[in-house]
Amino acid sequence: MITFAAMRKCFAFFLLLLLTVLSCSAKVKTTISTRDLQVDTTGQSLCTNQLQQAIDRLAKKGGGTLLLAPGHYLTGGLMLRSGITLQFDEGAVLLGSTNPYHYQSMAVEDTDDQRGDNASMALLMADGAEHVSICGKGVIDGQGLQLALNIDSLHHTGERVDAHYNQRRQRPSELARPKLFFFYRCKNIEVNDVTLKSSANWGLSFDLCQHLKLTNLTIENRAYWNNDGIDFTDCQHVLVADCRINSADDGVCLKSYHTQSECRDIELARLDIRSSASAIKFGTASWGGFRQVYIHDIKVRDTFRSAIAIESVDGAQIDSILVERVDARNTGNPVFMRLGQRAGQRKGSLKHVTIRDFKCEVPFGRPDEAYDLRGPEVDFFHNPFPSSICGIPGNKIQDVLLQNVSILYPGRATKGMAYIPLWRKGDVPEQIQKYPEFTMFGELPSWGFYLRHIDGITLQNVQLKLAADDFRPAIVDEDVDGLLIK
Repeated sequence: MITFAAMRKCFAFFLLLLLTVLSCSAKVKTTISTRDLQVDTTGQSLCTNQLQQAIDRLAKKGGGTLLLAPGHYLTGGLMLRSGITLQFDEGAVLLGSTNPYHYQSMAVEDTDDQRGDNASMALLMADGAEHVSICGKGVIDGQGLQLALNIDSLHHTGERVDAHYNQRRQRPSELARPKLFFFYRCKNIEVNDVTLKSSANWGLSFDLCQHLKLTNLTIENRAYWNNDGIDFTDCQHVLVADCRINSADDGVCLKSYHTQSECRDIELARLDIRSSASAIKFGTASWGGFRQVYIHDIKVRDTFRSAIAIESVDGAQIDSILVERVDARNTGNPVFMRLGQRAGQRKGSLKHVTIRDFKCEVPFGRPDEAYDLRGPEVDFFHNPFPSSICGIPGNKIQDVLLQNVSILYPGRATKGMAYIPLWRKGDVPEQIQKYPEFTMFGELPSWGFYLRHIDGITLQNVQLKLAADDFRPAIVDEDVDGLLIK
């Protein structure tokens, strides 16, 4: 005889079983393959609408996977939604259209920076999306050179005039050129294993995003000017690891366009970077701040500017930066730190920076001479530049530690080329409002380090070597308190 208690237990068991089945069913996400969409796989016909409709259909179901089977898919800008996984089979190539009309700018809030260099259009975009993944062994190719040239042609014919066209450099502004990625106010984003190449602008751009994980990426962004590898603007909780970056502009760039936000809790690990600018850079847009950044196990090769550049020139607060285990070779400048003030009366800060276990070899000639796109030269005569760490009068860089640093400089300086003797070191211009770059002061009176306006800096086991003679001293300091050399 079945008792009431037994019936209750039986009912509870089946209720639990039903809930388990429903829970498991809810976790099963839909997958749509491009094989099912009847799209062109030769890269000749545009398939933007089919791909976007598939993404939107998945989003309405709570998310799912759009699987790109082997083939070439030509598309304009695509908007990713929450819960979407864009998965590439090996042999799948997403080709960006070279028609400028196939891209639209996303509406974003105004920033404190008025230079207008942060475009809000891209091949892949997301606005407020969460739990988005891009993964697989495929390729995302922006076809950026031809796209940029087409944008340039439309400007010159008057059909689509770029209001910010760069007349001096004869190229379209950054606002007129799409990026590969533009993710805005997104959370929990993962990008893994894919190859990304040939943007018309910056490569992977993330603004005001949180919880980002980028791993095992190959980025070949050398198609056109301003081809950064990865840009993070006021992002928090970021990991970039095990990536190979070859970029015509900065490899990884941390930016801050918002006075009320900052880049924080960022880890850059085990990166292999080549760049016609700087390998890793903070700035130049530097309004809010950069805090708790950990950079380690970085290999830098054939880089025109700095291996590490840390800059606050718009009022940003930079604090708690640790850089360790960097191996830079054939690199134009080892370290550049700058605290400037180009944004009116806004004073920033740069403090608590440690660089240790750092090696660099600086060549006499151009490190990027083999590249198609080479960094612009300065318009004055100079000898090889030292690393410079410079604040400004009344606002000093604070608490810097350089530990276990080994740098080989080329030497070969001659007084006939340029000459600032020590008794004239006060003639080095302050350049308080100038664009920050290691060449910004002109000829400098030292060959290893130039230190200016600093409160607390320790050089512990710092070895500076020359490949050839240099008439200048290794280190020159001015207005530096608390300089310790151990």
